[in-house]
Amino acid sequence: MFKKISIIMSLVAVTLLSGCASVPMASNDEDKAVKEFQKPQDGKAGLYIYRNTFVGQALKKNVYINGKLVGETANKTFFYKELAPGAYELATESEFSENNANLKVEPGQLYFVEQKIKMGVFVGGAALEQVDSETGMKNVLQCKLAKETDKEFYLKKATTN
Repeated sequence: MFKKISIIMSLVAVTLLSGCASVPMASNDEDKAVKEFQKPQDGKAGLYIYRNTFVGQALKKNVYINGKLVGETANKTFFYKELAPGAYELATESEFSENNANLKVEPGQLYFVEQKIKMGVFVGGAALEQVDSETGMKNVLQCKLAKETDKEFYLKKATTN
């Protein structure tokens, strides 16, 4: 009897931990366009921040560039930003504090940063890691473009709560 209860509880836990979170998504046309991996114009750099992990599929995690919220990630999602050349601090929320990564970008280049999810004590943690272009492109092709956060919506939501 104990063995059956253990199996059932394990299945329930796996189901809860592997459920899928959802975030607002960009159009298919926008997704397709940025997956062509064209070099950015006008002296800008292109940055892909993606999440393509099996762990923590029920979690949504915020991503920031220089302290400004880009949006929430879910599994198999990514953001694309064009940035002026220079140094940037990328951050993602984790279990107990934010995890940061520094990135210096140069004009006409593409950069890929993976958001990795790891199981924590209470909720999942997250970390950011720059990856090479080949790895990044392969993983981004398996993901869908998420919409950036509607800052006005979040401001209104914060003032009504």
